[in-house]
Amino acid sequence: MTEAAMRGRMMRKLRALRRRARRSPEPLGSDAGMVTSEYAMGLIAAVGFAGLLYKVVTSGQVRAALQGLVERALDVPF
Repeated sequence: MTEAAMRGRMMRKLRALRRRARRSPEPLGSDAGMVTSEYAMGLIAAVGFAGLLYKVVTSGQVRAALQGLVERALDVPF
């Protein structure tokens, strides 16, 4: 296939895509901005969960349990 033929084929595909895009515009509904608000709520929940997890992991009981686990793992004979 020659370069001119390839260019013509690409141009025809581009025109077809443009026609299809003009025929089916994106619908505008009452949910405008909904994705942004869901993103914000998910972010707030994730930050809250991370803060809670940090508090649990750095508490005295959990810290002692993790330290004991590491010490036992280091004392295992090979």
